[in-house]
Amino acid sequence: VQLQAYGGGLVQAGGCLRLSCAASGLTFSYYDMGWFRQAPGKEREFVIAISRGGSRTYYGDSVKDRFTISRDNTKNTVYLQMNSLKPEDTAVYYCAARTSGTLRSTDSGTYGYWGQGTEVTVSS
Repeated sequence: VQLQAYGGGLVQAGGCLRLSCAASGLTFSYYDMGWFRQAPGKEREFVIAISRGGSRTYYGDSVKDRFTISRDNTKNTVYLQMNSLKPEDTAVYYCAARTSGTLRSTDSGTYGYWGQGTEVTVSS
């Protein structure tokens, strides 16, 4: 299984970025997908998740109304649209496939497959 996240970079506060995560080696449409992030010196934090069919989403409180998740099962890709970025959004962002728990699970242990991460830096 390989999850390849990309699209990170440097952006000014108030700006936007779109992250992508391309999956291979698994039946993508069978898995709920999520994004986590880890800021320097902090624990990995749940950001957002989407159901296998794309009809349901679940947001972490810190990104609600700013971030949107979507997926294209024909392309085996999940997206994270980040708007109104803040310096506190600076982190390495990881995509992951959930292998246990439910869509509302925020514990990283419920995600069994992980990408390598893409770095997002928001300058003030």
